[in-house]
Amino acid sequence: MHRQTLMALIRGKRTVKLEDAARVLAACDVPVRSTLMLALIGQEEFACQWMHHEVGQFLDEFLTSLPSALDDVLGDRRDEVRPRWARGTSQLVAKMLANHIDDFAARDVGAGLVR
Repeated sequence: MHRQTLMALIRGKRTVKLEDAARVLAACDVPVRSTLMLALIGQEEFACQWMHHEVGQFLDEFLTSLPSALDDVLGDRRDEVRPRWARGTSQLVAKMLANHIDDFAARDVGAGLVR
């Protein structure tokens, strides 16, 4: 990005386009897709907190891989998916992830005790 363009963005003299925001985020070495998505859906606090945290990188990869995973697993059944299930499914995924972290930590501690 040209220096004058960046300065115009900083000074508010130029409208920030998604491409500009993505380039700035990429230059800051933060997960672009998840940070932009969180900001665009009104979750600016999470965007700011998670952009420099591994959970932001996780969300970036999760969002990137979810469409093909849904298509592969659901196949023709994707027409049966109901939007009202989204909140419960997100809670289920979060609980599964927390259980995975707990299991991983327990295996790590168990492996340390065996040595």
